[in-house]
Amino acid sequence: MTSRQMLPLPAFYQADKVGEVWKVDYQQLAVDARQWADEHGIQPAGQDEVRVNLLLIDVQNTFCLPGFELFVGGDSGMAAVEDNRRLCAFLYRNLGRITDITLTMDTHQAIQVFHALYLVDADGNHPVPFTLVSAEQVAAGEWRFNPAAAAALGVSQEKAQADLAHYVRALEEDGRYELTIWPYHAMLGGIGHAIVPAVEEAVFFHSVARYAQPRFEIKGRNPFTEHYSALGPEVTEDSAGEPLGAVNQAMVEMVGEYDLTVIAGQAKSHCVASTVSGLLAHLQRIDPALAKRVVLLEDCTSPIVTPGMDYTPMADAAYQRFAEGGMKVVRSTDPLETWYPG
Repeated sequence: MTSRQMLPLPAFYQADKVGEVWKVDYQQLAVDARQWADEHGIQPAGQDEVRVNLLLIDVQNTFCLPGFELFVGGDSGMAAVEDNRRLCAFLYRNLGRITDITLTMDTHQAIQVFHALYLVDADGNHPVPFTLVSAEQVAAGEWRFNPAAAAALGVSQEKAQADLAHYVRALEEDGRYELTIWPYHAMLGGIGHAIVPAVEEAVFFHSVARYAQPRFEIKGRNPFTEHYSALGPEVTEDSAGEPLGAVNQAMVEMVGEYDLTVIAGQAKSHCVASTVSGLLAHLQRIDPALAKRVVLLEDCTSPIVTPGMDYTPMADAAYQRFAEGGMKVVRSTDPLETWYPG
């Protein structure tokens, strides 16, 4: 079997377990992967003539499993699980054609600008999850920096308050989302931070079968800014003009290193859309033709939908803009050969 042929699903893969947590048996999986590669004539990734990078955005338990902090249920209520079933099937069936896999990981701690502990009202109460914080509210003192958190962050109360006011103004001036107070999620060291097991299993299987080391990109640790995009923070400078983060130039350049960059993950409305939007903007400045190398798996990503907050129209509008910019919007079951350039 050549690397361009569709592979069957391996016998150990259980689609009905995609929404569960379990320990991946790396040792047995490694044995299975090498046998699978030999059986199907799968070559090492380093020999690929057409190089394909699968970029997975935040496929972590915190977003992908029911009962976790920010499960992306979408319209169906089980969207992220359904997305990952399709994603795993895509990865296994195209294992001989996917050269490398890059995974981003949202990574947080308790005291960050989008978590409740960071803010208090005039009575010292923290905001509840999904509270939207506007520049007007901060200016009026309805929400302010929690002075009890200053020492932990190594900043003065006055500086942190000035930074907060600057931050929410910058979001609004840029036309970005209002500051959203999210439930504590993707906590560094916690089970929610981990890659969802079904995807972890598929990535490890690919790594062994193709002698390809996956690449991990950690984002979101700066407590003073949100970091939806894998390319950089939502606001890049604090109130004094000091940097809050830089563009991940390596991720931008990565598109030029591959014939195709295939993107999936969660959530379509936030971290995926922000990453792709930033990527498109950079590519348009460098070489607009590079956008044609980017493929978006529309059926392997879903928007955030919660009571009173449906981001589906915003996500769909973003994907329409990406398509108009030259990127391909496809389904995971479409023939991969039709995505190749040339």
